[in-house]
Amino acid sequence: MATSSRESSFSSCASNCDLDDEGVRGTCEDASLCKRFAVSIGYWHDPYIEHLVRQSKERKAPEINRGYFARVHGVSQLIKAFLRKTQCHCQVLNLGAGMDTTFWKLKDEGLLPNKYFEVDFPMIVTRKLHTIKNKPLLFRPIMELHPEDTLQMDGHMLDSKRYAIIGADLRDLSELEEKLKKCNMNTQLPTLLITECVLVYMTPEQSANLLKWAASSFETAMFINYEQVNMDDRFGQIMIENLRRRQCDLAGVETCKSLESQKERLLLNGWETASAVNMMELYSRLPRAEVNRIESLEFLDELELLEQLMRHYCLCWATRGGQELGKRLRFSHLGLEAGQPSSPAPRGTPGSSGSEGSRSMYAYPLCVQTGLKEITC
Repeated sequence: MATSSRESSFSSCASNCDLDDEGVRGTCEDASLCKRFAVSIGYWHDPYIEHLVRQSKERKAPEINRGYFARVHGVSQLIKAFLRKTQCHCQVLNLGAGMDTTFWKLKDEGLLPNKYFEVDFPMIVTRKLHTIKNKPLLFRPIMELHPEDTLQMDGHMLDSKRYAIIGADLRDLSELEEKLKKCNMNTQLPTLLITECVLVYMTPEQSANLLKWAASSFETAMFINYEQVNMDDRFGQIMIENLRRRQCDLAGVETCKSLESQKERLLLNGWETASAVNMMELYSRLPRAEVNRIESLEFLDELELLEQLMRHYCLCWATRGGQELGKRLRFSHLGLEAGQPSSPAPRGTPGSSGSEGSRSMYAYPLCVQTGLKEITC
C-alpha cells in the first residue's frame, strides 16, 4: 500500500508539471502568432517567419503590435552589439527560442557567430525541426554552412557546423549542458545567452541556478533577458490572473517587482554588471523616423493601455569577463536616441489615440484581457 501511495503521488506531481508546462508551451504559439501578424502588416522585415508560423485569423491590437516591435528591436540591437564587439568570434545560446528566426536573419546580414544554438521544450523543437526539414528556404542556409554531406539529426535535435537546435528542459542543467556539449558548445568562446519570457515561468531557485550556470560556464559572457516588471501593482495582478485562467502560472513573478529587483537577481548570481530599461522608456527613445513609420501603419485607440503594457515589460542585460564587455552598454547600443524621450503622437492622427478624453485601462476590462492574453508571452 505504501509503495502504491508513493507511485500515485509521483504520478500526480508529474501530471501537474506536464499541465503547467503545457500552459508555458502555449505562450510560444501566442508569441509566434503575434510576431507573424506584426510582420505581415509591415512593423519589421522577416521573410522567414511565414514558413514557421501560420497567419492568425484574428487581427492583433495595435498596442500588441507596437509592444512586439519594441521587443524585437531591443533584443536585436543588443545581439548585434555583442556580435560586433566580438567580431562574431563567439557563440549564441537562445534559451527558449520557440519559432525564432534570428539565425537566418543574422546570416543574411553577415553577422553569424561561430555557432548559433537554440534550446526549447522537445515538443516545440520537434515541430520546428519538421518545418525546417520541409522548407528549403530554412534548410538550405544551414546546409550551405555545413561542409559535410550529412547532418546529425533526430526527432529532438539537429547539429550542424554553425547551427544547432536542441530539445531540453532548462530546469535540468546537467541534461542541458550535456546536450550542448554534444553539439560542440565551446566554453572558451565569448558567449551570448538570450531568454525572452522564459525565467518568469521558472521558480526563483530554478532561474537563479540557470543564471549561475551561465555566469560560471563561460569566461566571457553576456545575458539578455526580456520579461515582466512592476508586477506588484493592480495592472500586474490582472496580468497574473489572466494567465492563471489559461493554466499558465508565473512561478518566478516575485523577481519581477522592479527594474532594481531584475538587476539584483543578475548581480547576485555571478554577473558583474547589470542594466535594465522598461519597454516604454525604450520605445520613447526609438529613432523618431522609425516611430513615425510604425505609428502610421494603424490607429491606436488607447495610448494609455500601450503605456501600461510597456511599463510592465523590461529588457535587461548583464555581462561578466572581458574588459570591453564589462563596460555597461548604453542606449546607443540599442539603436536609441540620446536625450529626452520622444513625445507620443498627437491624438486623432494615425498611430495615436483616436478619441478625445481617453479613459484609463480600468474602464476597458475586455480590451485589457484580450491585450494581456496576447502580450504576456
